[in-house]
Order: sequence, then C-alpha cells, then structure tokens
Amino acid sequence: MANTNTKGCDEWKLFMVMIAIDLAFAILNILLQKVLDQGLNHLVLITYRLSVATVFLAPVSYFLERKRRPKLTLRILCYLFFSAIVGTSLAQYFFLLGVQYTSATFSCAFNNMVPVVTFMMALPFGFETLNIKNSSGRAKVLGTLISVGGAMMLTLYKGMPLFNHPHSQSFSPINHGLELGSSKRIRRWTVGCVALIAGTVLWSSWFLIQSFISRRYPCQYSSTTIMSFFGALQSALISLCTSRKLSVWVLKGKLETLTVLYAGMVGSGLCFVGMSWCVRKRGPVFTAAFSPLIQIMAGMIDIPLLHEELHLGSVLGSMIVIIGMYILLWGRKKEMPDFAEKLTQEAVEIKGQEAELPVASVSSDSRCS
Repeated sequence: MANTNTKGCDEWKLFMVMIAIDLAFAILNILLQKVLDQGLNHLVLITYRLSVATVFLAPVSYFLERKRRPKLTLRILCYLFFSAIVGTSLAQYFFLLGVQYTSATFSCAFNNMVPVVTFMMALPFGFETLNIKNSSGRAKVLGTLISVGGAMMLTLYKGMPLFNHPHSQSFSPINHGLELGSSKRIRRWTVGCVALIAGTVLWSSWFLIQSFISRRYPCQYSSTTIMSFFGALQSALISLCTSRKLSVWVLKGKLETLTVLYAGMVGSGLCFVGMSWCVRKRGPVFTAAFSPLIQIMAGMIDIPLLHEELHLGSVLGSMIVIIGMYILLWGRKKEMPDFAEKLTQEAVEIKGQEAELPVASVSSDSRCS
C-alpha cells in the first residue's frame, strides 16, 4: 500500500513539474516577443541567456551533486556538446528566426507538433514501442492524432471573438506583411516556416538525446550546466560570424535585462533541469507531450493582462489538444511497468559497458576535491 502511494506521489510530482515548466515557458515567450519587437538581436539573446544559465547553475550543481556525480567521460562530453547544438543554440536560433519572420502565434503552434514528432522519432530508435493490438498502443496513436487535429485548429481556425477588448492590438501577420512587398513578404514567410520546421525537429531530437544522456550521466544540474556552457560558446561564435557590430551586444532598458536574467535562470536553467529529470523518469515522449500547454497558458496570460482577443477556435483547439494529450499520457502510463523494467535492464548493461571502458578523462573526485 505504501509503495502504491509513493508511485502516485511521484506521478503527481512529474505532472506538477511539467505544468510549472510550461507556465514558465509561456511567460518567457511573452517576454521574448516584447524584446524581439524592440530590436534585440536573437543570437545575442541566446548567448546571454545561456551564459546566465551557466553562471547560475554552476555553484548549484557543484554543491548539490558533488558527492554523487559519476565519472564524466569524453564520450559524455561529446554527447553534451551535441545536445547543446540540438537543444539550445540551433533550436532557439531557428525558433526565434521563425518568430521574427512569421508571428508569435504561428510559431507557438509549431510547439504543439513537438510531441508527435518526438513520438515518431522515438519509434525507430527504440525509445518507444507501438503495439496496435494493445489498448495502450491504440491510445498513443489516437492521442497523437487528436493532438495534431487540435494543433491544426489552433493554427488555421480563428472563429468568432468571445471577449472583444476595445483596446486590443492583436498582431496580424497578413496585415503586417502588407507593409512589405508581396514577393518579399512571401519569401520572409517561407524562410520563417522552414526555420520553424527545423527548430521543431531539433527540439524533438533533444528529448531523445537527453534520454540517452540521463541514463549514463543522471545529474540534471551538472549536465544542464555543461550543456549551457557549450551552447553559449556556440551561439557566441555564430553571432560573431553573422554580425561584427558591437552595438548589438548592449542591452537597452530594464525589460531586456529582466528578460535575459529570467530566460537564463528560469528558462534555460531550472526548466531544462526539470525537463531532464522528467525525461529520466518517464521518457522523452511523456515530457514532450506537455509542449502544447505553453501556447494555451500564454493565451491565458495574454487575454487579461495584454487585452488580447479570445476566439472560439483557440478555445476549441486548446480543449482538443488537452484531450489528445490526456489520451496519449494514459496510454503511456499503461506501459510504465514495461518501461521501468527496460530502464533497469539498460542500467545494468550501461554499468557493464562502463566497467570495460578505460579510465575516464575527468572523474567526480578530481572535480569536487
């Protein structure tokens, strides 16, 4: 009985952590939209964001994980370097490029596709299994299709306004694009769509890579710190190669400074630590399944504070996405005993492989002495 209560408690912890992460990302997306509209360079923003995350998490990871940190091998460092490319520098660059060339609403809609893309990519790599004969397999397929339908409704169907604020200034990419030439507008929109597709694929890939890393280096604070450090170096290098103007590195006003600090400490710091923990506990698909909530929560904040209009399509699409996510998670939960057994077997195999490897280049003793 106590074991059942403990499992239920852990399940609620995972849900609460992911909901808190999505709320933090929703607030971050609103702040990012504001500072990007003011002209802040997105590569500079990414570099500052990851640098703040590194400085913030370095002492935390040192004191919290110094006694239980496993050996940091060259192989793990390479995976963390690649994880930084996929999950921080390039993924954030393409997403912010998509926001700049399309619109914030259209860009957020691509987040709703992350669970589907992650699920499809996890199948051939063995992170997920699919058996249509079982109810859990059918639930995962049905939940995925329903989530896609809800995401498409959020993107394509607007519907009648439910609450019409007289002073609302909703952004319309079509009207905004009329200020530009027709061919230039189409070209910018095409570039933005390609960037968003690339960002979605990279972000989904990060969940799979993180699942692999978390099994071999289960220290979320340390791995996130190293990943943020690599990502800051990569973003700075890309920024210096694309723009030589030193003026773009100057933050203007309190909003830009607040956004950078919040994005670093919360967005790229605590949120990535929480997602890494959830990936280790429940796998990449479970963690990615909460991505559609970001747009829903951002809309809930936009309406009362920024006086954005609420349309029927947004409400219906959000409800469909939540229903699809619930069905997918239900199917995922039915497979948890098999998933836990698989994790135990892989942990034994990993320990056996590490025992056969040569001595690690960096050990926890040498780093924490």
